[in-house]
Amino acid sequence: MTSTGAPSAIPTSPVPAPPVLAEIVRSGFTEGHHRGSLVLLAADGTVEHTIGDPAAPVFPRSSNKPMQAAAILRAGLDLSGERLALAAASHSGEPFHLDLVRTMLAEHGLSTDDLLTPPDLPLDPVEAEAYLAAGNVRERITMNCSGKHAAMLAVCVRNGWDTAGYLDPGHPLQRLVGEVVAEAAGEPVAALGTDGCGAPLMAIGLTGLARAFRSFVLAAPGSAERRVADAMRAHPEYVAGTRRPDTWLMREVPGTLSKMGAEAVQAVALADGRALAFKIDDGSTRALGPVLARALELLGVGAPVVARIGRSPLFGGAAEVGEIRATF
Repeated sequence: MTSTGAPSAIPTSPVPAPPVLAEIVRSGFTEGHHRGSLVLLAADGTVEHTIGDPAAPVFPRSSNKPMQAAAILRAGLDLSGERLALAAASHSGEPFHLDLVRTMLAEHGLSTDDLLTPPDLPLDPVEAEAYLAAGNVRERITMNCSGKHAAMLAVCVRNGWDTAGYLDPGHPLQRLVGEVVAEAAGEPVAALGTDGCGAPLMAIGLTGLARAFRSFVLAAPGSAERRVADAMRAHPEYVAGTRRPDTWLMREVPGTLSKMGAEAVQAVALADGRALAFKIDDGSTRALGPVLARALELLGVGAPVVARIGRSPLFGGAAEVGEIRATF
């Protein structure tokens, strides 16, 4: 330490590493691990199984989007069907996604210039390759959160709120989002941050996140929460895309609500109230599928789509030589 520097805090005991959720096995050799925390809720809402510390706050990232969409409805914007699903989406950037974002903006006298999403490529790698091959460049509309942002702008127009500052944490819409997140999770927001799209981001525990998803599928018909859940489940390709696990799961297991988030967060609720949430600590999305599939198995979901979601092969050259697999 220099004479002008401040002393550093020295931990008195090591911080325990989160438990292993998945392992990387190549050619029969375990070459790495993905750690994290997970919670499973029974149909009655009680905690059935935990790994790690699911009470610790995390940023759910895009897994918070159903709550953001419910806040938009509570603020007075009348959305339904594909439009409401897209308001809760991390879309793949497929043409039908971008077309509807443009339509939603135009319906309220807005354009893509009003979006404050960062310019980006389509989220889906297949779409990104096609987009670049066509000579396109990164745009605000192709960022996966543009549907949510279009809906946020639209409700601002509807209420006469400032559109230029719609991402300010003190904006009326964002204050309402915070209230909806806390109410749905059954716990206070632990921290406020900024998401990758620029929107305010509220931290809650994984148990709270699972409770929130459960509350949406069990909400009273006609409520903002139930309307969001119903729209997402009826139009899952608008929530994600044609090549995405959230879409597969909501399409093939009726009544299921599913939404992933960046940094390897996932939340799911089944029609009867069983629910799960987890986060992979290192943020690696490659382990999402195997961990999600195993969690669904533990909840008793035996649909063929579970095996499809869980398959995560590793390749050596053109040959399959291993896999990423859950360890619990």
